[in-house]
Amino acid sequence: MPSILIIDDEALITSALRHHFTSLTWDVAEAHTGEQGIAFAEKNPPDIILLDLHLPDMDGLEVLKRIKARHCPASVIIMTAWGSIGNAVEAIKLGAEQYLVKPADLLELSTLADRILETRKLRIENLYYQQRMDHTVLGTSTEIYRLRHMIDLMAENADTTVLLLGESGTGKELVAREIHRQSARRERPFLDINCAALSESLLESEIFGHERGAFTDAREQKPGLLEVADNGTVFLDEIGEMPLAVQPKLLRVLETRSFRRLGGTRDIRVNVRVIAATNRDLERAVREGRFRGDLFYRLKVFPVDIPPLRERMSDVPILVEHFVNYYNAVLKKNITGFTPDALTHLTAYPWPGNVRELKNIIERAMVLTKSDAMDAGLLPREITGVQPAQEREDGPLRGTDHAPIKHLGDVEKDYILGVLKSQGGNRSVTARLLGIARSTLLEKLKKYGIEENTE
Repeated sequence: MPSILIIDDEALITSALRHHFTSLTWDVAEAHTGEQGIAFAEKNPPDIILLDLHLPDMDGLEVLKRIKARHCPASVIIMTAWGSIGNAVEAIKLGAEQYLVKPADLLELSTLADRILETRKLRIENLYYQQRMDHTVLGTSTEIYRLRHMIDLMAENADTTVLLLGESGTGKELVAREIHRQSARRERPFLDINCAALSESLLESEIFGHERGAFTDAREQKPGLLEVADNGTVFLDEIGEMPLAVQPKLLRVLETRSFRRLGGTRDIRVNVRVIAATNRDLERAVREGRFRGDLFYRLKVFPVDIPPLRERMSDVPILVEHFVNYYNAVLKKNITGFTPDALTHLTAYPWPGNVRELKNIIERAMVLTKSDAMDAGLLPREITGVQPAQEREDGPLRGTDHAPIKHLGDVEKDYILGVLKSQGGNRSVTARLLGIARSTLLEKLKKYGIEENTE
């Protein structure tokens, strides 16, 4: 539910406002002095603040200044019985959304609050999508400088087929989008598809399209990605999982720039760039007969290796800062970052899941934290140094401090249970914070016997 903070020392006013907004299913909080309001807004930033100009301990404009100085994301509506043009102008200059004279009409006030809430929602969504479109490859390591140089070369040669190679989570889609964004094709579509996510028939239909009646459910003609992305870029992720039956058709596109829809008899010509990506060893797949050699060598016109995060650990603090800023905007928070101790753990961990794992862990920590700075207690135990235990015949393995070391399963069970409790037993949210599918979470809950006992 939306939240509102009322900073006013008049009991009748605050009572009326609380009753009104509570009836509209808002989460309402009150503060009766400027200091109380500032402290509350800093600790639990609401969506909207209703601020009286005359408070017992300080002027409302001073409260507004201090709230804005702390980068509180709340929208502020000034309310006072002593309205003046000068105060109104000053309040707007300081960042207030609106200036109302008491007694405020409750219907007008709730309409204004709803409009501000909708504007805030659109602003956050626009920021989210803008950041998705405005991809940049972050880092100052030698490996990232080399990668940027390769991206520049690929952007200049907008027709060259590119094969992105790297472990899962290294940012292959990010690099593909950056190549497209910098190229002459930037004004045309960038369309992507995961070749491992669809069955053979669906994948073929998505890439090449189909004619009406091509198969049972083909009730109308449908253009494929290649057609829609004409003069743009098609990104084929997990290309190593593409079924063998589909591979010759993709090879024809790369060689002739033409294809036929499923069920079609007419060749369709397209001018489209193909960027493929995989975390598989395609050369080995070719030797084992799981991938066509001619397609592999046609894709490998310009291979680009994306380094794993463990090979560019100096970039971790930069990525941490970027993701903290990003989730501050998305989650409507004002967190400064990690404590030095937590950052030390983050820069020492080998990151088997690469940048994706780092991003998920930061999101999880920012959802769970109640402080301005996130400490090491918010990090998973594999990062902070808890080692998996091994059973011995004479008892559990013990560390250098002679304390027993837990089994890895016990560590996982405790961590899952802790996150589940922190989210009030909500399994969907818990799965998202853990970075796993909900079905996987349910399997683990059943495995550890905690599927019912989450309170």
